[in-house]
Amino acid sequence: MATTQIVSAEKRQLKNHANSAQVMSNSLTMAYRGLLKFRRTPEQFFDVTLQPILFTSMFVVIFGGAIAGNVHNYLPTLIPGILVQTVVTASLVTGVQLREDMDKGVFNRFKSLPIARIAPLAGALLADTVRYAIAVTLTFGMGYLLGWRPEDGISGVFASGLLVIFFAWCISWIFAFFGVTARSAAGVQGVSILILFPLTFLSNAFVPVATMPHWLRPFVNANPVSLLIGAVRQLASAGTIGHDFWFSLLGALVIVLIFAPLTVRAYMSKA
Repeated sequence: MATTQIVSAEKRQLKNHANSAQVMSNSLTMAYRGLLKFRRTPEQFFDVTLQPILFTSMFVVIFGGAIAGNVHNYLPTLIPGILVQTVVTASLVTGVQLREDMDKGVFNRFKSLPIARIAPLAGALLADTVRYAIAVTLTFGMGYLLGWRPEDGISGVFASGLLVIFFAWCISWIFAFFGVTARSAAGVQGVSILILFPLTFLSNAFVPVATMPHWLRPFVNANPVSLLIGAVRQLASAGTIGHDFWFSLLGALVIVLIFAPLTVRAYMSKA
C-alpha cells in the first residue's frame, strides 16, 4: 500500500513538472508570436521608440531653461520622468491588444490547439517586457547624447531600468484585466488613458513638487508614479536606494497580487 502511494505521488509530481514545462514553453512561443506581430506592424513600436526621443528633445528645449536654468541641470530631473511616463503609458498596450485578439477570434482558434490555456495571456505579458526594455534603452541613450552623466555610472542606470520594467510589467496586469473584461479595444484604451493621464502628469516627472499648488502636493507626493520616478532618480543619479524604491516595489507587488488572480480568472472563463 505504501509503495503504491509513493508511486502515485511520483507520477503526480512528474505530471506537474510536465505541465509546468508545457506552460512555460507555450508561453514563450506566444511571446515570440507577439514579437513577430510587432515586426510586421512596426508602427506599434512608435510609443517606445519615437516617443522617448521626441519627448526628451522637446521637453529639454522647452522647459530646461525655465525650470533648471539650463539644459544640463534639467537632465537629471527630466530623464527619469520621461522614462517612467513612456514605459508606464506603454503598458496599456497589453490590454488593448488582448481585446483586439479576442474580438478578432484569435483566442477562439487557440482553443483548438493543444496548448496551455493560459499561454496566450502569459505570452502577451512577456512580449511587452521587450517593448519596455527598448523604451528604457532609448530614453537613457537619448539622455546620454544630450549630456546626462549619472554619478553612479552604469550600475545605477541598469538597476533603475530593471525597476521600471518590473513596475510596468506589474501594472500591465491592470490593463490586461481591462482587456479581458471590456467590450472593445477602444474602451480599454479610453479607460486606461483616463487613469494614466492624471497619474503621469500630476507627478514630479517634469517640475518640482514645491512649485505646485499646496492643495495638489499631497496627491503628487503619494502618487505611485512620483514614487517610482523618485526611486529612479536616486538609483540612476546616485546609486542609492531610499523609501521611494521600497514603496514602489511594494506597490508593484500589491498590484500583481490583486490583479493577476482577477485577470487569470476572467481570462480562463472566456478562453
